Amino acid sequence: MNTLFPRHYGDLRPLMLPKRVLVLYGPRRVGKTTLVDRYLDSLGANTHILRASGDNLSELTLLSSQESKMLLDWVSGYDTIFIDEAQRIPNIGLSLKILIDARPELTIIATGSASFDLAGKLGEPLTGRQVPVTLYPLSVGELRNTMNDFEIRRNLEDFLIFGMYPEIRTASSNNQKRTILNELVNAYLLKDVLELERIKKPKTLINLLSLIALQTGSEVSLNELSNKLGVDMKTVARYLDLLEQCFVLYNLRGFSRNLRNEVIKKSKYYFYDTGVRNAVIQNYNPLALRNDSGVLWENFMVIERLKIRSYSGLYARDYFWRTWEQQEIDLLEDYDGRLHAYEFKWSPKKAVKIPAVFKGAYPDSDYAAVTPENFLEWV
Repeated sequence: MNTLFPRHYGDLRPLMLPKRVLVLYGPRRVGKTTLVDRYLDSLGANTHILRASGDNLSELTLLSSQESKMLLDWVSGYDTIFIDEAQRIPNIGLSLKILIDARPELTIIATGSASFDLAGKLGEPLTGRQVPVTLYPLSVGELRNTMNDFEIRRNLEDFLIFGMYPEIRTASSNNQKRTILNELVNAYLLKDVLELERIKKPKTLINLLSLIALQTGSEVSLNELSNKLGVDMKTVARYLDLLEQCFVLYNLRGFSRNLRNEVIKKSKYYFYDTGVRNAVIQNYNPLALRNDSGVLWENFMVIERLKIRSYSGLYARDYFWRTWEQQEIDLLEDYDGRLHAYEFKWSPKKAVKIPAVFKGAYPDSDYAAVTPENFLEWV
């Protein structure tokens, strides 16, 4: 997949560390393979590159074997190895450990679109031997490389409706955007979840995702979802976890530190991309014709903050905050020993102020109301 937009990790060379495997995570179709291909193309004719894929049965069998001699024979004569869709390969972490230990001069890159599967297979075997990086759909910060602030604000409604996937941002019409999003949801995102876990009731998974789409930004009750879907709560929790680990849903948990009346047991779920959310419920109407503009804005901003934290190296824990008396804050970031509170309002005319209970409990926190008028300061 090609994209006209420069990505944050446009140059992978700084991430290539000695005796380390570069592991590039992220949803399908965000440009992981394109980034790696560009890096490999820049190496020159003297670099011997071996490409493999978890979609290739013979390569999958070899890479899952842990047969040292066979693996070392396979990479003999090569100095750079690229393994695409590595999450499909059983025991891939052990095989990569064998290679990096025996051939520490090797450059190894692995990509995967399912963090739970790939992370689980890489985690323990590659402890101290990997550089994990996540690539998301396009961020506002990346768009600023090709668009000025006026153009970004002018296209904001389109971002909320059709999302930030690179293919969407280069599509020539709204009909083409709808086609791309429908294919993305049905042929890639949901297919990954269904195939990797061999889910027996795909309709339940799709219905669950639709319910979450209609509850975006609201606290989710596993019991309520269980009753509506007709399955037990353990199944609901497992499916939600799969959707989270496959970069479809983002789980935001409740925050509590001081107050007995703070809500902490429930979660909110956001979509990694608002276009995907709208594709799930098949609603591509303009904002003037829909009643979820505020929801889309909140979803968009939560994920944009996630992207900027990830790309800038800002290590923070994030939460929502609410009391049983319905005082709430959309997003809390906890870093540098302070809480940073954000309230996302699509309408700048609505007066917003920090809840007195929160300010009294956390007096050292700072607070910002983020609207379409000032959001570029925060992303």
